Amino acid sequence: MRPGAPTVGAVRGAALLLGLAGFAHTLWHGIDEPGNALAFGTLVALGELARWGAAPGEREPAPLAAAGALAYALLGTSAGTATTHGVLQTVAVVVAACLAGIVPHLARDRGPGADHLARRVLTAGFAALCFQPLYNSGAVTEHLGQGPAYALLLLLLLVLTALCDAVLAALVLRARTGFPYGSLLHDELRACLGISSAVCATGTVMALGVAAAGLWALPVLAVPLLLTQVSFRRYAAVRTVNRQTTASLARATEIAGCTPPGHARRVAALSTAVGRELGLSGTELTVLEHAALMHDIGQLSLVDPVAGGATALLPAEEQRRIALLGGEVVRRTGVPEAVAVVVERQADPYREQPPAARIVRAVNAYDDLAGELAGGGAGAALGALERLRLGTARDYHPDVVESLARVLARGGAPGMTSGIPG
Repeated sequence: MRPGAPTVGAVRGAALLLGLAGFAHTLWHGIDEPGNALAFGTLVALGELARWGAAPGEREPAPLAAAGALAYALLGTSAGTATTHGVLQTVAVVVAACLAGIVPHLARDRGPGADHLARRVLTAGFAALCFQPLYNSGAVTEHLGQGPAYALLLLLLLVLTALCDAVLAALVLRARTGFPYGSLLHDELRACLGISSAVCATGTVMALGVAAAGLWALPVLAVPLLLTQVSFRRYAAVRTVNRQTTASLARATEIAGCTPPGHARRVAALSTAVGRELGLSGTELTVLEHAALMHDIGQLSLVDPVAGGATALLPAEEQRRIALLGGEVVRRTGVPEAVAVVVERQADPYREQPPAARIVRAVNAYDDLAGELAGGGAGAALGALERLRLGTARDYHPDVVESLARVLARGGAPGMTSGIPG
């Protein structure tokens, strides 16, 4: 059993039990306000149909579905008439709509994972549990009325729901990757400032709009989020092209015979894992990944290639020259300046390096040394780490080396098939 399996199983199990309870309650007692249930269910299903494939930096690939689910959870009145659908019916409608919306994606083998569905169910249930009993008791209307204070309450509940979703997402990622929980939670909270804030705002406006004007307000209020989704899809497409271009440039050293096959990808994957272990997030991780992919590109400027492409075995002056050549090449590719800085400073003494350059240098040296040492396997990995530890006086930052050791002890970066024994 994988170390994180109990945590992931607990999250999925809680969502499954909540969903079954919602269906059982709804089937037994019937559907309250079927028009509202159908309208919001259709909105959630359409939002799932319009989802895009989640990339590493995209936390919510179906924002319209999320906003619709949250709006239904926080719906107190519809066109001035009080609603009575409650918590369990909210969950049942959200689950049914999500399942209906993802069927075409599953048919093309592109559907969302079970973790995503579990989070959707749990967050919708959390929002409904915070609001529905309070509203149905009359306390909200009595103390807040239907004015600005009521709108602020809805917004506050949606913020709490977004925090709940961030906690769940970080918990599942921690279980799957073993990365520090604090760093993962920080990533998720940063994501709340992006598309998640638009989801919360739209969910609030939908609930208020339907309360005042009825269901016809739903399609009108969904338009801004749809436009935002289109913009995000275009941005994601541009980012994908940029990353593919960077990966192609990185492969140039392999095609030219300057580095061993897969070296750049291994260094990039391990560097990103070490960066997460050290608390880097967001843009810093993107810069780190791109710099790690292109860290050896300076070798293309050499007349005589380095034997085996192992720059870590070269004298310090030669390493520095190759790094400076690489920085100049990277600048001509049009990537951000920060990437070029990391590439050209990877051979500096670690006390003078930015964090990303420290990581690239140590991970590159590890991969070079592990390939050079005889025997291979765990013995080569342990031998390479020992060499890095011996170089912590000047060449390799001790924290980076120890973080690399922890990542390798867990089996390496996601997708790697080898590490070192723990």
